[in-house]
Amino acid sequence: MARFNQRGQASVEFVLTSAGVVFPLTFMIIFTAQLLWTWHSAVEWTREGARYAATHCYQGGENVRNWMRTHVPVHMDQQEFAGGTADITINYYTRNVESGALEDFQCDGSQCSTDCIPDAVSIRITGYQFRHFMSYLGLPPVQMPEFLTSLPIESAGCDPDAGECLP
Repeated sequence: MARFNQRGQASVEFVLTSAGVVFPLTFMIIFTAQLLWTWHSAVEWTREGARYAATHCYQGGENVRNWMRTHVPVHMDQQEFAGGTADITINYYTRNVESGALEDFQCDGSQCSTDCIPDAVSIRITGYQFRHFMSYLGLPPVQMPEFLTSLPIESAGCDPDAGECLP
């Protein structure tokens, strides 16, 4: 008779274990995978923006910012960059001949010309928040760190021999 009273105990234990351990662990793995995938994409996207800036004409950074806003990775929240909650900062630098230090780039001539070629560029992404999985659970978003890539200018889209630049 004691055996009859314990029927269904394994089913109850399975349900409790699934609800208390297996499901939360599964969701934690999915959340972590999405977060790392987004992190990696933001790093690569910042690098691509710096490569674009290093190989295209200097136009005060607006051409780079527009290119980056139209090339946000698909699984990142594109509205954060369009709406302005996340920020893309582009800084151009020139090397001081005397000290060798990098200084902010200033150009007095035509922006898209061989007279206006900086020495380095820096792209910074700030204020991005990971929201995808968190919003389904009603939790606050995860604030992503600042992403920064700096590169030397390669050609800036200019051919000094021909004296012309491509935006």
